[in-house]
Amino acid sequence: MSFQMQSPIHHDSLADVLERILDKGIVIAGDVSISLVGIELLTIRLRLLIATVDKARELGINWWERDPALCTNAEELATRNAALEDRIGRLEAELARRDAASEVAR
Repeated sequence: MSFQMQSPIHHDSLADVLERILDKGIVIAGDVSISLVGIELLTIRLRLLIATVDKARELGINWWERDPALCTNAEELATRNAALEDRIGRLEAELARRDAASEVAR
């Protein structure tokens, strides 16, 4: 009678492990603090989420959709932003002139 030993260890490929991680998502969090003589000089907080885009959206994370540096229309957004900032500057200057004129009129 011969018995075959079965190992409880699963030998998944790297692709299988990566697929499982991306499907479920993984969060890595940590803090690094540098102190000298009891005085905190630097604190770095690290929060890392590794997941597929679909899983991230499911979790309510979609910052890359609004980041001008990552959008395909980044140049258009930058141009529109500059135009709006210029318009706000002109409006603020006009309001300041009107306030100054009303102060002189009093």
